[in-house]
Amino acid sequence: MKIPDPPPAPPPGLDKKVETLLAWGKWGVMVCGLAGLFICAGQMAIGRKNRSSFAADGATGVPWALGGLSLAATAAPIVAVFFQ
Repeated sequence: MKIPDPPPAPPPGLDKKVETLLAWGKWGVMVCGLAGLFICAGQMAIGRKNRSSFAADGATGVPWALGGLSLAATAAPIVAVFFQ
């Protein structure tokens, strides 16, 4: 006996609403990522003189902000790998 394994399908009428919700989420992540990079840049600029640990905190935040943006950009292809 073969176990059924249907592909994912949206409930009727919800596909456009979910796409809108995902689009809003992507936009929110982009805004947060940009704000995070600006905050890191500000910390680095402020910490340049006599506050080297503040500048170092800003510099260590840059990879985290870029990592979050990269994950958001590749989230859909990563999930698609598991459903093909």
